[in-house]
Amino acid sequence: MADNGRTASPARHRVAVCATCVALTLATGIGYTVADVFDVAPGMLTLDPVAVRTYPDPASTVAAGVVAGDADADKPVDKAQAARLIETLGKAEGVGSDYSVVIADAKGNVVAEHEAGTAREPASTTKTLTAFAAASTLEMGSTLDTSTYLTHASDNPTVVLKGGGDMLLGLGESDPSHVNGRAGLATLARRTADALKAKGITSVAVAADDTLFGDDRTPTDIDENNGENRYYTPISSMAVDGGRDWTGLAAEDPDEFTDYPMLSQSTADDAAAAFKGLLAQQGIQVLDSQDVSGVGESARLAKVSSAPLNEVLAFMLRHSDNTLAELFGRLTALKLGTGNSIDGDVKAVAKVLGEHGVSTEGMHLTSCSGLAPGTTLTVLTLAQVQSKYVDPDGGAAAASEGLALPGLVGTVRNRVGDDSARGLLRVKTGALDTVRSLVGNVSRADGGVLTFAAIVNNPSNGWSANQALDAFAASLTKL
Repeated sequence: MADNGRTASPARHRVAVCATCVALTLATGIGYTVADVFDVAPGMLTLDPVAVRTYPDPASTVAAGVVAGDADADKPVDKAQAARLIETLGKAEGVGSDYSVVIADAKGNVVAEHEAGTAREPASTTKTLTAFAAASTLEMGSTLDTSTYLTHASDNPTVVLKGGGDMLLGLGESDPSHVNGRAGLATLARRTADALKAKGITSVAVAADDTLFGDDRTPTDIDENNGENRYYTPISSMAVDGGRDWTGLAAEDPDEFTDYPMLSQSTADDAAAAFKGLLAQQGIQVLDSQDVSGVGESARLAKVSSAPLNEVLAFMLRHSDNTLAELFGRLTALKLGTGNSIDGDVKAVAKVLGEHGVSTEGMHLTSCSGLAPGTTLTVLTLAQVQSKYVDPDGGAAAASEGLALPGLVGTVRNRVGDDSARGLLRVKTGALDTVRSLVGNVSRADGGVLTFAAIVNNPSNGWSANQALDAFAASLTKL
């Protein structure tokens, strides 16, 4: 899916994107109840592989050609009407006076704006920058592998469990029908035990290697927005279900959940402990070890692989998962060589933006997720990134496919400014105590494409500000 649009004409690409968005609506949605750092209103969904899962409820689907005309990146926009929409937003209840808005065409040319050059705190819309940087840099069809290696086989057989960055491991067998749990520790334990038994080994020491991401894994002051550790756990080379503790809570589908449980702050250790128990269940006597030396390709016993990065990226965007956003920042930094650190992560994102001609004037990133306080940027930066999202040759197809659809899927499933806009908007929301933001791209009902970004700082009423943003975004479909 990520590659199809790169060779299509703009019109065919836009229809394909719309069709993809409509197809995603067939997935069952769930409520989203956090009114804090994650987008406030209910509703979210993650991306599952279409080839594996089928969805029986067609009620919310409409043929792409019915809900939108042929896409035309050059279709003119009524600038006066666009300006009036921004004026209406500014006067809406809850918005207050600290807001910036920009409406632009598909190529990023500004149609109308209000204080577009003012740097403001964007909250989770920051994730759209990180997603673009990752999609433009990483091989999005690749996977994150969790492997076992046999070292010191002749004298003190040791199994080294080495993580490759998969923080969505499952405890059971690998699950091809979900993103969360695509790679299962039970499968890895079984494969490892089979390989050991084939070598006549039934007793090993087990050590866990979590060194991949160094020691700098937590953005400065992120705890200010991480109440009860519900919204961030430090990135690690391996984690089960992102470190979520479901004790006393319901989690029937690993890709869909309404609660935000507390997150373990020792995810790699947790994964290692689980693996040891599973290996013991396979009839292998397990001792503890700290010796991770001797790892090499020739020593590999077994591995399990995550979902492809494009699916994990979509999971990150639709869940507004802060840890996964920081993980994608780190993977991008390691690929570009900007450093194995939080500073290297934000430098990598800025580097990619600059190389693709996106304005970074006024931008100061303190994290790749927008959760850490102190990040500022302009709506121009956000909108220009969206213009890359809608460009068939912009390299951001994997990121674009992860955006939410108001009224249909994602963090805005129950945020609909106008029923007629369903399927025509692809957005990312943002919310902190003093921030409400919305960014995305629009398929205009009469044909044509728009991009937009809006940031409200210090809203007089956060819920009302969200409603105003939703109505504003829906009105863009009629421009």
